[in-house]
Amino acid sequence: MELLYTMESNVKSYCRSFPVVFKKAKGARLFSEDGKEYIDFFAGAGALNYGHNNDYLKGAVINYIMEDNIMHGLDMYTTAKREFIETFTQKILWPRGLDYKLQFCGPTGTNAVEAALKLARKVKKRNGVFAFMGAFHGMTAGSLAVTSNRDSRLGAGVPLENVTFMPHPSYAMAGIDTIKYIDDVLTDDHSGIEKPAAIIFETTQAEGGINITSNKWMQDLSALCKKHDILLICDDVQVGCGRTGSFLSFERSEIIPDMVVLSKSISGYGIPMSLLLLKPELDIWNPGEHNGTFRGNQMAFVAAKAAIEYREQVNLDEMVWERESFIKEYLEKEIMPLHEKINARGIGLIWGVDFTSLGGGAKSKEVMKKCFEKGLITERVGRDDAVVKLMPPLNIEMELLEQGCNILKEAISECIG
Repeated sequence: MELLYTMESNVKSYCRSFPVVFKKAKGARLFSEDGKEYIDFFAGAGALNYGHNNDYLKGAVINYIMEDNIMHGLDMYTTAKREFIETFTQKILWPRGLDYKLQFCGPTGTNAVEAALKLARKVKKRNGVFAFMGAFHGMTAGSLAVTSNRDSRLGAGVPLENVTFMPHPSYAMAGIDTIKYIDDVLTDDHSGIEKPAAIIFETTQAEGGINITSNKWMQDLSALCKKHDILLICDDVQVGCGRTGSFLSFERSEIIPDMVVLSKSISGYGIPMSLLLLKPELDIWNPGEHNGTFRGNQMAFVAAKAAIEYREQVNLDEMVWERESFIKEYLEKEIMPLHEKINARGIGLIWGVDFTSLGGGAKSKEVMKKCFEKGLITERVGRDDAVVKLMPPLNIEMELLEQGCNILKEAISECIG
């Protein structure tokens, strides 16, 4: 047992917040090896939108394994790849009128972000990229360059260049119109900032503190990119795959980004996979120009196909709207009245309780710790980690959702006296 605590690198993170040994999980519940039950409002950082060990997805993966099908295939043609491409195209892309090609990248979201940035620069023959303050896009060098968190950036150990950060509408200084500001920067011949190849954005900044952009803002951003011949990249790694309600988080604004990055719950079962959607005219890659040994995760293809089928079987979009309505009302009527300085915001099934004006990160840490003691797993995000993030599985039972919210209320009540 001692080796479990001493042999792993100091880079370990989540186990510091949840210092127990977990053994089993089902749906929206986790169980430690001593038998204690925890309600999961974390969902694998968004990788488990359909819950732990979803029976339908599990069955598809087990059947695939038991039939001695291909387990590793690089980017070769396989039945698993074909069936996923057919299902994703016919069930996700075509009904939404989307014309994207699919690029399978490495196993995690940052691999697809890297591909998007590299391709944008190749297409537009420009070095620069615009990102937004509060953004998180990954921890490899290219993705880290478009991530704004200071501590994360310091870990790179090298200059993170060719990125200009623009103000996000949720933190616009002195009521600045962020779209106008970007437009002014691009049109002013004395701004000192060159036109970028792309602008990368999140429809809702998750790690940035649950910062939601409006439909109009997204529409204006899309129009600005078209005006200045700039590619628009939507990072849907954490808030895609139904997290905000629709499968793709930008659907509510009716824009069509030039590229879309998916990962986390695209496989649906916690199996590593990342996917880049790109407009066909952008697909100017040379063969093998961006590759990776695990860009063809066969079990992920199988689980991802099953996840799309499961969504339709249970009408998952409606389930999310129902749960969104409950949690929104609960936060407004039960949590925010606990103290005038508590703020809450969210969309779909990603919500944040903001303690910025009530002790900041110290208070949110106290609340998260108290939640864990009472059997609820949450995470902290945003400036100073002052926001407690609530992100349960999309199909969480209403009874469990209410129980988790009650624990949160108890924890906050005790922490603010």
